[in-house]
Amino acid sequence: MAGVDGAAGDAELTGGPPDRLAELLAGPVAQAAPGLLGADLTAHGVRLRITEVEAYGGVGEDPASHAHGGPTRRNEVMFGAAGGLYVYFTYGMHWCANVVVGPVGEAAAVLLRAGEVREGHLLARARRPTARTDRELARGPARLTVALAIDGAHNGTPLWGPGPVRLRLPEHPTEAVTVCRGPRVGVANGHERAWRFWLADEPTVSGYRRHAPRRR
Repeated sequence: MAGVDGAAGDAELTGGPPDRLAELLAGPVAQAAPGLLGADLTAHGVRLRITEVEAYGGVGEDPASHAHGGPTRRNEVMFGAAGGLYVYFTYGMHWCANVVVGPVGEAAAVLLRAGEVREGHLLARARRPTARTDRELARGPARLTVALAIDGAHNGTPLWGPGPVRLRLPEHPTEAVTVCRGPRVGVANGHERAWRFWLADEPTVSGYRRHAPRRR
């Protein structure tokens, strides 16, 4: 696996995502999401392993998605090329990071909910001084972006190549038996979909919270 300052192997290609990543992100979002579990995400001196994600669909298809009502200035990155980083601000205080999935114009994305910090612990701890243990450094979508120093300036960034945020799939895909699924956290509409995926027995996974009357 690449170090925090190292190149990401075949992900250095500049014309688009490397073949294996491109193939994964071209598929339906509910299939692509669990495929990102175990992947490395590197930004600003910190590398983590993705341990929890949620899938969100497109226009008229997923009432919990930002894209459900069509394109806006806020969600336009979701309608772009697969492999882009969609970053949005929520509750007036938190940034959340998503990986764009599917063909241009279809607007699907995978929310990165949690990760295990593998490198750059000192930086992550400095950014997350309230974390009591290392497993809490990126446990939850807002904590994940803080640990990686991801914010709105990264919205639309490609996740391959030499950019500030880089995604690399694991050399060996996570076996299905290690992946759990269930309803998404804190959404009212579409809460019945089991579109949240996480690695079994992984202490960095965030706790489930029943749906509330809000849209993601």
